[in-house]
Amino acid sequence: MTALVRLSGLQIAACKDGGVTSIVRDIDLCVEAGEVLALIGESGSGKTTIALALLGYARPGCRITGGEIEVAGHRIDRMDEAALRTLRGRVVAYVAQSAAAAFNPMLTIMRQVIEPALVHGLMDRAAAETKARGLFRALALPDPDTVGDRYPHQVSGGQLQRLMAAMALITDPALVIFDEPTTALDVTTQIEVLKAFKTVVRDLGTTAVYVSHDLAVVAQIADRICVLRGGTVQEQGKADQILHAPAHAYSRALVGAAAPRVPAEPIAMPPPAPGEAPLLELRDIVAGYGGLDANGRPKACILDKVSLTIRRGRTLGVIGESGSGKSTLARVVAGLHSAAQGYVNLNGVPLASRIADRSREDLRRVQLVFQNADTALNPAMRVGQTVGRPLTFFHGLRGRTRAAEVARLFDLVRLPAAIADRLPGELSGGQKQRVNLARALAARPDLLLCDEVTSALDPVVAEAVLDLLVDLRRELGVAYMFITHDIERVRAIADDVMVLYGGCQMELADARALGSGPHHPYSRLLMASVPHLKAGWLETTMDPFAPVPGQAGATADGCRFFSRCALAMPGTCDLVRPASLVADDRLIACHRELAEL
Repeated sequence: MTALVRLSGLQIAACKDGGVTSIVRDIDLCVEAGEVLALIGESGSGKTTIALALLGYARPGCRITGGEIEVAGHRIDRMDEAALRTLRGRVVAYVAQSAAAAFNPMLTIMRQVIEPALVHGLMDRAAAETKARGLFRALALPDPDTVGDRYPHQVSGGQLQRLMAAMALITDPALVIFDEPTTALDVTTQIEVLKAFKTVVRDLGTTAVYVSHDLAVVAQIADRICVLRGGTVQEQGKADQILHAPAHAYSRALVGAAAPRVPAEPIAMPPPAPGEAPLLELRDIVAGYGGLDANGRPKACILDKVSLTIRRGRTLGVIGESGSGKSTLARVVAGLHSAAQGYVNLNGVPLASRIADRSREDLRRVQLVFQNADTALNPAMRVGQTVGRPLTFFHGLRGRTRAAEVARLFDLVRLPAAIADRLPGELSGGQKQRVNLARALAARPDLLLCDEVTSALDPVVAEAVLDLLVDLRRELGVAYMFITHDIERVRAIADDVMVLYGGCQMELADARALGSGPHHPYSRLLMASVPHLKAGWLETTMDPFAPVPGQAGATADGCRFFSRCALAMPGTCDLVRPASLVADDRLIACHRELAEL
């Protein structure tokens, strides 16, 4: 085989205030024609920086300072900007992490997918559209002949990610760079997208560099793996060798972090006093968008009669696919979205549905920790000021007293006090998420709503944040609603788990009961969709979105999961909302008997 990609002695530096700091050092890599090489490592390891160098590109403030970059016979390190423009999208194509941010919302999908072919003069519009529809079919997109007529907001996140791959492949590039393309997707959507990517890469003989921090995902698609840390190569070799016999200590740590988590040990909390109300109680919450119909229900219903309780010091995990209503549930509790029906009680006292109508004490007791610390933190404000503002607002602290409390909070989330003078842009992803957590804890809340707080973090950093949350709960007695699409992470932190699908509660179970005993068919699908750390697993798993033949969607009163459920009973499940089956450690909303599940 011939090396299609070759990096030799690659050096990339960051330039700031007249100084030069090396961030990628002495990278030597080869990728054979038709091979998929995975670049893995924690945030800041240089994965994306190296991948972008294959396009002759360095981020603002950085520059390629040395080494050779060769792709398909082109010496990229010797090209000027005009030559690079002819190469990008034609010889080397790029699939970004966030398709939603990469697509123009004002243009149709087809217009954007065919643009690279037209810009490079490879074919006329009619031929490009024909080729695009063929790629839509190859990528298993629904309605391949008409999906191009839609706008980006009219398709799901998983579909948009595959459409971005079609945009990259339409020019028949020599090399495709996949940069964390499934990181933000839930487990079932991730499986669907990975299957599509693997099929099209195999069928077209595509050479690819796949950037990821998820070893289980990499195991499904990579031929070889390069492990990076601190801008240097720690180890590289065939995928099986790295996954099952890693030689470097850091590689072994990554493999260990990817292993299934041990379920959380229960944290002993004082029993509730007789007659004591739960810390949080939701009853029959109905919420959505688009105004109300004649029955007082939202025209676009996102949550449909959801009920739950969380006692002081307990953790409820909420899991489900994208669109299941998880984040809307958190927004209802926080007062950022008003429920159309039902009520929210805090310690037995009703909470106002709108945040503007809540008292300062109500605001203090319920705090939301946002998913993306990059957007949650003010980029122009030093992080010490960010954490200090709730101390002034809720507790009236100022001056030295406030500064001392900020330092204590940073120590609580395992950050040095000196970090207070930094801006968010000067921190790593894990550090920013800890600042995000310290800001919420500054209010001294009773309940933290954690909305996908580890989804954007690499496994090693995410593991550290999870351990921190467990420690804080033990030290402070704070309760959590922990929202995620990652079953392994919810097992590591939660006492109880609620499974949502289509805005309805499918199951409520003790976290330690996950994986044993009866489960709702949808819960089983979620558990079966967690990638395994072994090559070939992807081919053995079912298509998570495949409808059962002969089963269309249910009526508004039927089970939302009907069309995808192999145990569904037509004439019952599609017409009648199931009641909850009751067992010692779980409630399951299903028409089947527990023994059948």
